[in-house]
Order: sequence, then C-alpha cells, then structure tokens
Amino acid sequence: MADTQRRGRRIMMTQGELDDFLAAQRTCRVATVGGDGAPHIGALWFVWDGTALWLYSITRSKRWAQLRKDPRIAVVVDDGHAYGELRGAELAGRAEFIGEAPHTGEPCPELDAPERLFAEKYFGMSTMPHDGRHAWLRLTPESVASWDFRKIPG
Repeated sequence: MADTQRRGRRIMMTQGELDDFLAAQRTCRVATVGGDGAPHIGALWFVWDGTALWLYSITRSKRWAQLRKDPRIAVVVDDGHAYGELRGAELAGRAEFIGEAPHTGEPCPELDAPERLFAEKYFGMSTMPHDGRHAWLRLTPESVASWDFRKIPG
C-alpha cells in the first residue's frame, strides 16, 4: 500500500501541469447519480478556468434532471493510447447551475469568462452562440486526483 501511495504522488500532475492539461483537452466524461443510486455517464465539452470546470449541458438531458435532484458529480478527463502515455484527472464535487436555463444569452457576468473560453475553444469565435437548449453547470472541485504515466521511470 505504501509503495502504491508513493508511486501515486510521483505521477500526480503539478497544478501547472493540470491547468495546461485541462485547458488543452476537449472532451470529458461526466458521472451523475440517479434516484435509484445507479450511475449515469455521458461525454461533454468543457472549459477550465483554473478554479472550476464549466460544463455546457442540454437542459432536457438525463444528466441535467439527475443533477437537479442530486448535485453530486464526478468528471474524468483523460488522454493517451499506450500505457506509458496515459494521463488524466478526476474532479468531484457538487454541480452548481449558473445563469438561465436554457441559456439564451441573457447577460450573466459570472458567465462572461467561461463563455469566451468556450467560444474560442470549440467554435473559434470570440462570442458564444446560444441555441436555447443548453445551460451552464459549474464544478468547483472538492477533490482532484490526477495521473501522468509519462512520469513513470522506464
């Protein structure tokens, strides 16, 4: 057990590595909990602002309905093909609903930064297009676990 913990600390990302990794990745997997306790996992686009993960979710989704009843959420972002290339992070906590739902572009100062980041990352635009079907979730992680197998000595 102690050897596993030491290895875990060795392959953890630094805060700077984690920030760079989350900024560069495009897709995450979001886990929510149903009323019967069953997990539900789905892929989403996201942005990381250095403190919180911002998720742009369809408001008529199973995920949205489950989070309305139970805000507990876990998100995994990972990358790599070969074993020695694997890296990723799991962020867990409680989802917060930010702004109108669905979001039609009504001003919400809290969304200015994430919408600018999202529009640039996914659409190559400076302003966010709104479709009246999506809204924002914010995850300010209560726990973060990260790994970078490229740090394992060969």
